[in-house]
Amino acid sequence: MKVLVADDSRVMRQIVIRTLRQAGFSAWEVVQAGDGAEGLDTTLREKPDLVLSDWNMPEMNGIDFLRGLRAAGSQVPFGFVTSEGSPQMRELAESEGALFLIAKPFDADTFEDALRPHFR
Repeated sequence: MKVLVADDSRVMRQIVIRTLRQAGFSAWEVVQAGDGAEGLDTTLREKPDLVLSDWNMPEMNGIDFLRGLRAAGSQVPFGFVTSEGSPQMRELAESEGALFLIAKPFDADTFEDALRPHFR
């Protein structure tokens, strides 16, 4: 299983990766991207099984990253890990095809609850 973690903060990418491992997904291969544009390119090239993306990033934000993937024909499972989790953001994420939105702060249980239904 391969997951792409996209966030403009290197520290936050490391926190997401550590939390994935703590949630029991330690065997997953991880690739990283520093913004949505890099994430789009990397996803199309690397073909991960899951994308975890921040919403607010330079170059291309997370929702445009998701839209770009769908426009390119990619149906890779996509989830947001972001500092905002308003009902409007959750609704937009869902309407664009995201599986879930995890709002910061989060812990291993939050990741497990979001991922286990889709990745057993």
